[in-house]
Amino acid sequence: MRRITLFLAFSLICLFVSAQNADEIIEKYFENTGGKDAWNSITSLRLNASVNTPVGEIPLVIYNAKNGSTYVKITLQGNDITQIAFDGETAWGMNMMSMQAEKQNSENTENLKRASKEFPDPFLNYKEKGFAIELLGNEIIEGTECFKIKLTKTPNLVDGVETENILYYYFDKENVVPILVEAEIKSGPAKGNISQTFFSNYQEVNGIYFSFSFTQGLKGQQGQTITIKTIEINPEIDKSTLAFPES
Repeated sequence: MRRITLFLAFSLICLFVSAQNADEIIEKYFENTGGKDAWNSITSLRLNASVNTPVGEIPLVIYNAKNGSTYVKITLQGNDITQIAFDGETAWGMNMMSMQAEKQNSENTENLKRASKEFPDPFLNYKEKGFAIELLGNEIIEGTECFKIKLTKTPNLVDGVETENILYYYFDKENVVPILVEAEIKSGPAKGNISQTFFSNYQEVNGIYFSFSFTQGLKGQQGQTITIKTIEINPEIDKSTLAFPES
């Protein structure tokens, strides 16, 4: 019994130390990128960007807000196409085949609602969001020494089932900013694969540092790079842009 008690006590101490060290890394991350007060002052962000494709660069606009509003628009052959728009209640996007606006199903809409509390950064006030973090150790990513932190977020719905929502962040030890995020894909044709997002080219905008380049793809495969041109902090958006076009 004494051995069991000592083992449990040791396990609890290890968990506490892991969480404590993870918290120290996250605190340093926010300190290095502008400070928590600055991050907490963000109510909305608009990213003007471009995506590299085999046929050239495609202009892209990404808008996110604290109230859950989301908007992603691409410009293809001179036409503006809304990939996703969400006003906090209704989510919709353009069908690329019919070029008609279509509402998202209830499951996708619910997952967007759950994701809204992550803005502007999932690590900001993560305990209040019900998230958990854990330092898993050190790893070398493309020659860079990194801290590996596990982030457990609110579960997502997948085919009506509550499914764990876990991401693994790799923080560059020197600058203490994320350079890679990994997660297992839980649904769709790529289910079971590991998604990767690499971050680079951190730049300052109004005292806050953001990544201006990120490459997304599946582990072991070539990814697609999004290059940020400008980032606007707390911009206004026309609410009609988010509303589903009923006509």
